[in-house]
Amino acid sequence: MNTNDLKIFEAVAESGSFTKAADRMFTVQSNVTARIKSLEEEFDTKLFSRTSRKVELTDEGQLLMKYAKQIQYLVEEAKNEIKSSDTVNGHLVIGCMETTMALKAPEILLAFGEKYPAVELEFKSDDRDMLISDVLNYKLDAAFVSAPLNVNGLEKIKIKEEQLVILASSKESSLNNLVTKEALKSIVFDNGCIFRERLESWFSHKGIHNYKSIELNSIEGIINFVEAGLGISLLPEEVISKYYEGRKICTYPLNKQLGTMTTLLVYRKDKTTSRALQGFIDMHLQDII
Repeated sequence: MNTNDLKIFEAVAESGSFTKAADRMFTVQSNVTARIKSLEEEFDTKLFSRTSRKVELTDEGQLLMKYAKQIQYLVEEAKNEIKSSDTVNGHLVIGCMETTMALKAPEILLAFGEKYPAVELEFKSDDRDMLISDVLNYKLDAAFVSAPLNVNGLEKIKIKEEQLVILASSKESSLNNLVTKEALKSIVFDNGCIFRERLESWFSHKGIHNYKSIELNSIEGIINFVEAGLGISLLPEEVISKYYEGRKICTYPLNKQLGTMTTLLVYRKDKTTSRALQGFIDMHLQDII
């Protein structure tokens, strides 16, 4: 077995097809079939169940996939570490929420780039569950997510606490008057967003069930819709006070349980931490950002 066999194995698992895996790996289907057969003989088990429509991982195949991702990751890390023993280099992919991407990522990139200029730092935004899944599956080196978190296999560092507030247009006389309207609308990100979950929890706590959601994909869009009086939303207070203070928006506090959000930095336990990732972790432990 070599690492390319594992790459072929992953390609088959992800595409569900020997033909598609061959295209992805720039080889022929017969080679893919041969390499999978060789792996099955080496591990003395069936790695895929084959049907007329697709191939799927067996339980044993799922287990091998877990180790294959670790092996591929470690090989790439070893290459990066060996390339230059006296310089921290490599490529880090960090996951974050939309607000972190828009408001914090630029200053993190600047501070980290000054200290580790040879490391390529990339950010990707997604919802909390997907960020956690991508860290566990080696698609992200680390991610900023909201607490609480109790997931096996992840280390976590507390980064900061933020206060969340409800946003409404300053055209409205009061929040109480607004939420009693029959046509109440929430201006939110897609499902899975922590801010949307908190707002919906607040609605439930207040006994508000007759509302509709307008989904947007940017903070600026949410601010514009709220300011225009199209509905209410929920975001960190810092976002409003630091970047949108002059807008025609009123903010309303929440109780401590709903209004406090703790941000964590999470990364995998079961791997050797690269010098690049350790540098990123240390930067936050030292409160540089």
